Amino acid sequence: MRLTTKGRYAVTAMLDLALHAESGPVSLADISGRQDISLSYLEQLFAKLRRQDLVSSVRGPGGGYRLSREHNNIFVAQIIDAVNESVDATGCKGNSDCQHGEVCLTHHLWCGLSEQIHTFLSQISLANLVAREEVQYISARQEKRSASLLLKEV
Repeated sequence: MRLTTKGRYAVTAMLDLALHAESGPVSLADISGRQDISLSYLEQLFAKLRRQDLVSSVRGPGGGYRLSREHNNIFVAQIIDAVNESVDATGCKGNSDCQHGEVCLTHHLWCGLSEQIHTFLSQISLANLVAREEVQYISARQEKRSASLLLKEV
């Protein structure tokens, strides 16, 4: 199964945004610091997420990004789709040219698995992830780390 860094980072960044949504717009620099994702890469991802109306930007002092709708209405599969990713278990990237330009013996099996994974991810909202105890624990740990790094810089 193949889910590239782009898809993983997009989901991670959106989950970070959902976790910090109550405090107002979230800067990409803050997400970058907490999640160790390059700021320029986040800018590219958020341009795609904005085009798919998953996030909106707020300009000016205190600006950043916010979710375009409630986090219980944004699903992991939508995020992956928004950044032009697919969850693909085939060896041919879904091109049906697995074996000498033709479909291989197990192509349809792997296509079915890919569809099942997409269906599974379509049922998991950001709200589901935010509510998970381990996500809350990790988020709190990241906040502490970010705060201590800020104190060292001062």
